[in-house]
Amino acid sequence: MAEMEAASADLEMIVHGPSGRNKPETRLWLRMLSTTKLITTEIRRRLRAEFGATLPQFDLMAQLYREKDGLRLGELSKRTMVTNGNVTGLVERLETDGLVKRVTPDRDRRVTVAQLTPLGVELFIAMAAAHEGWLRDIMSDVDPTTVDSLWAEIGEVKTSASNHLSGAAFE
Repeated sequence: MAEMEAASADLEMIVHGPSGRNKPETRLWLRMLSTTKLITTEIRRRLRAEFGATLPQFDLMAQLYREKDGLRLGELSKRTMVTNGNVTGLVERLETDGLVKRVTPDRDRRVTVAQLTPLGVELFIAMAAAHEGWLRDIMSDVDPTTVDSLWAEIGEVKTSASNHLSGAAFE
């Protein structure tokens, strides 16, 4: 863990230099990116250790959990930001494990919808509870008012970024 923090801090030091002369927007972006990387790496590690699952599997199951009737594979691809081919592979793996099933609504073989099985629902509920606890643990040294403040302030950054997206960002 300390190594990951050091690597993150080193990345910021490499980019900023000891005087931190880079522009504040660059420094903020790198700080958000390195923080996300730290947390994501730890969540991945815990998912693998405790559930034998990957983060993309967890994300896919989360989308299916929200949609009781299931989702078309193309929609899953959009929501998880994973290519169609990779979504198919994820669904196949989860189907092999008995966590997901594929159905063809109205007997239209051109349409495939993925749904969680009862076992998939049960496992996802356990994974989601653990995930929530891990985030609480990872951020336990942060005052709750700081969490609330950051939520709002990073929301401003997100809004500004959304306001300045090029048309290519929507493809």
